[in-house]
Amino acid sequence: MTREEWLGKMVARLRPEFEKKGAVVPEKVRASCGFPSKSALANKARRVGEAWSDKNSEDQSWEVFISPLLKDSIEVAGVLAHELVHTAVGIECGHRGPFKRVAVAMGLEGKMTATTAGEELKSLLTAITNEIGPYPHARLVASNRPKTQTTRMHLVKCPQCGYQVRTTRKWLEVGVPTCPCGSEMVAEEGEED
Repeated sequence: MTREEWLGKMVARLRPEFEKKGAVVPEKVRASCGFPSKSALANKARRVGEAWSDKNSEDQSWEVFISPLLKDSIEVAGVLAHELVHTAVGIECGHRGPFKRVAVAMGLEGKMTATTAGEELKSLLTAITNEIGPYPHARLVASNRPKTQTTRMHLVKCPQCGYQVRTTRKWLEVGVPTCPCGSEMVAEEGEED
């Protein structure tokens, strides 16, 4: 089974649960493993799922994406449930009003922008997972890489008083600065940070 097949089965199994809570998950929902459009690798407020309205799709399907950084079946299903709430109430609700009402009814807890499955929902998701099998995915290990330094700073020292500053090669080409004590400063060769 592929990830998308597993997500599709989970959508099908969650659909009647939404109906019991008075919410309808549209028939045309495609769920995939993929990076959200923003903040997929953010250190804070990382997005782990995203729903796109049927108005954005050529065939009027809702598109739901689950981050490839997730692998735990229950966590993935909980994120999927959150995104399905968006499909049931509409993107325009954001995380307020109808969204909160349906999310809480489904058993999602916590801050509405970052819900987790409560105990009752976890039990349901565990039962479904036991039936359809674990999420067939190996977590993608990705992180924010340190930004590449584009400007090298060069150390410039005063031979008289020891005062030191850092400057770029561009400004050293203009001229070596004068120390506040009045002496001409010296650029250290090969000294870069």
